[in-house]
Amino acid sequence: MSTSTRRYDIDWIRVITIGLLLFYHAAIGFQPWGGMIGFITTNKSWESLWIPMTMLNVWRIPLLFFVSGMGVYFAIQHRNWKQLLLERASRILLPFLFGVFVIVPVHVYIWQYYYQFDLAYFPNPGHLWFLGNIFVYVLLLSPVFFYLKRNGQGRLVSWMRKCLGNPLGLLPVMGVFVAEALLLDPRPFKLYAMTWHGFWLGLLAFFFGFCFVLSGRTFWAMIARWRWLFLGLAIIAFILRFVYFQPYAPNYLLAIESNCWIISVFAFGHKYLNHPSKALTYLSQAAYPVYIVHMVFLYLGSLLIFPLDVAAPLQFALLLVFTGIGCFASYEFVIRRVNFLRPLFGLKRDGAFSSL
Repeated sequence: MSTSTRRYDIDWIRVITIGLLLFYHAAIGFQPWGGMIGFITTNKSWESLWIPMTMLNVWRIPLLFFVSGMGVYFAIQHRNWKQLLLERASRILLPFLFGVFVIVPVHVYIWQYYYQFDLAYFPNPGHLWFLGNIFVYVLLLSPVFFYLKRNGQGRLVSWMRKCLGNPLGLLPVMGVFVAEALLLDPRPFKLYAMTWHGFWLGLLAFFFGFCFVLSGRTFWAMIARWRWLFLGLAIIAFILRFVYFQPYAPNYLLAIESNCWIISVFAFGHKYLNHPSKALTYLSQAAYPVYIVHMVFLYLGSLLIFPLDVAAPLQFALLLVFTGIGCFASYEFVIRRVNFLRPLFGLKRDGAFSSL
């Protein structure tokens, strides 16, 4: 992406969302059910921590899929389909395979050691399932994306821009996500990893993320103008879910709430975050490697901190600090400086900037 067209707000949203992912995964270790999904958990549970987490869990993963679809829009501006597939294979498929066979087994070893199981090598996608989905979406949707690119002034794209320039034009978009939730009836809705719900929801978000950027300035000006409406609807839907439908809200409501949060994030981000900074340049480079390695340091921190006889909030703070320092130290002193490692973590060998 050239500097003249760089969307700093989208870069910031990707960085912030990955930061929330670290926060969210750390919180799971303080929930009594965390062990059932393969996390190391403490015996000092902090269940009230789940209140903010339950707000995040219906939109944090779909938001990343939206952002990834937006990234493909910018990637194809100066690439043909062969170049796109080669670039995405090196940026996504290679780190995914490396993670499956090298990174994920490390934190599985730590989990086995903590619970005194027999140590065994267990390659699997783990938290990197997201990357596998993205690469499949690129394969499936690149013909559609290149068609839209070639016909940027055609009737279909013009109609899309006109619809998405009006807040009512987002109703059909939300309707598609509601239909997915009703047809697949996922239980629970926020179980995305390696499920058909996660696959189809991600595919839709990836596609519409591309379309949002394709729609141009009118769309972004519209959501910025109506940002408080989308945020208000998201808050109302969350309160309704948390107070009236607790613990299980209908999936159609979750789909609507999810989209309202996501549009709000894009709207406020476009309004306030679309500017460059040195911090963004660094964090944009670091975000992808940090995402790949964070579970290793999260589990290692859990191994060291959870046996401590301190209150749960202090354990949580220590775990966040340990995980953050470990991730950024490994990025700063190893990953970004060892040239042959860079492609394994989604970075270019020459150190040039690139985004997921």
